[in-house]
Amino acid sequence: MSTSENPTSLPAQVSPPEFALSATAPHAFLGAEVVALPVLPAEGAAEGAGEGADGGVLIGPGAEELSTLVGTDLLALLEMHGSTGRAGEVVSLPVPGGVTGNSGLRWVLLVGIGDQRPADFRRAGAALARETRNRDSVATSVPALATADGLEAFVVGAMLGSFAFHWRSQPPEQVPVRRVVLAGLPEPEALAPALERGLALGGAGWRARMLATVPSNLKNPAWLAEQAHEVAGECALGITVWDEQQLAAEGFGGIVGVGQASATPPRLIRLDYSPPKAGRKTPTVVLVGKGITFDSGGLSIKPGEAMVNMKRDMTGGAVVIAVMGALRALGCPVKVVGLIAAAENAVSGNALRPGDVVRHYGGRTSEVNNTDAEGRLVMADALAYAVAEVKPAAIVDVATLTGAMKVALGQRLGGFFANHDGLAEVVATAAEAAGEPLWRLPLAEVYEDKLASEVADADNAPGGPGAITAALFLQHFVGDVPWAHLDVASVGDSPSEHYEWTTGPTGYGARALLQWLGSEQPLAVLS
Repeated sequence: MSTSENPTSLPAQVSPPEFALSATAPHAFLGAEVVALPVLPAEGAAEGAGEGADGGVLIGPGAEELSTLVGTDLLALLEMHGSTGRAGEVVSLPVPGGVTGNSGLRWVLLVGIGDQRPADFRRAGAALARETRNRDSVATSVPALATADGLEAFVVGAMLGSFAFHWRSQPPEQVPVRRVVLAGLPEPEALAPALERGLALGGAGWRARMLATVPSNLKNPAWLAEQAHEVAGECALGITVWDEQQLAAEGFGGIVGVGQASATPPRLIRLDYSPPKAGRKTPTVVLVGKGITFDSGGLSIKPGEAMVNMKRDMTGGAVVIAVMGALRALGCPVKVVGLIAAAENAVSGNALRPGDVVRHYGGRTSEVNNTDAEGRLVMADALAYAVAEVKPAAIVDVATLTGAMKVALGQRLGGFFANHDGLAEVVATAAEAAGEPLWRLPLAEVYEDKLASEVADADNAPGGPGAITAALFLQHFVGDVPWAHLDVASVGDSPSEHYEWTTGPTGYGARALLQWLGSEQPLAVLS
């Protein structure tokens, strides 16, 4: 059946760039359509970083040779443009006729790398990706001035700055550059592990973003389970999926209740990862993701403008699927179980009503006084199951849970809560390093009495402060297990192009969790 015959058939999507490592100088690559050199502020630059002028900027190695080839003083060009060398700043020079030895060269790009921190290289990679869309190849020495961490960050930025999604009848309007050669590296072989880590981290961010972007006329709980099956097959993961009958029979009342109004029934998805040398004593981390494939608000229906972005209300589930798929590539040393509580929060004659009571896995009950506070209902089941059946050393959940988080933090910073200071510290540190910063908020007991219900163990709509009371609601389902709750509703969508963020769903949290789980001892703080 053709795409035109099946309106829910997703067209082929663009792929991230391919990457290669090389010791060859970028201007020496025959056929390179674009050559990109790094630019950095002269003040504080490392000795030997490149050629420059007093008090201005420096250009990385190869500037003199490239200036001769293109017949332009590149430093004078930067001065004319008022270049500062800040991370992500790009000055471009067209080369319409190519140069001697490379008739295919069309552009020279001078890319700022600022203070040369990993974050600066990530931003430089994203800027380069945007400038080289629809090109065949770019050779760049930007990472030649980076440490292994900086090269990894550059690759992540270049991948995610390339992200695109389309559902047009014609081919996509823009495609990522096909090939990126990381050139001029002193010891390219030694940097191969950094490249592999960058590809794994960037690939996870890309997958999470893609899943969150797919429209909900295709994306439903069963479709999300199919995507998890694909990842399990690709990445040697175990997988179990509960359908609506199994969920009802085993007492997952929150997931069943939220999903019962939809024509597409709910699912609970479990993915299992074990490291190669895992034994009985290898600890387990559980990741729980909110998988609301569309959120109308239910009978407590959202205003129309608030519904527009609700295809991405399964960002938490997308993040968990993407993280599970990258654990093996990053050498995660602990067992990880990923749980995705998937449902569509719809409106029908069978919908949950305000005042209904649901019984969660394990027996705790919730009075549903706001059907638009559905995420915590499905997550509660998954958390309770994790504690009872998996018995993990730690639990981390991720969800686009509360609009209150967006009010508190805007759209460039995610929030989180934790019941264990050590776990909170490592998660926050990993998030900052990965470029997905998280701000810790308090599990303030002073608001605990707001959860009180006259008929059930808790009210699902206890009121403000909304992010805190939602976290307090979930805390009852984790017992004394070390737990972190990532509320990424604030950053579920990027309002504009911003460094590696592309406009639209973000998949926020995938890189942060992988930065943590891919470390040598992710659970050392708990011992």
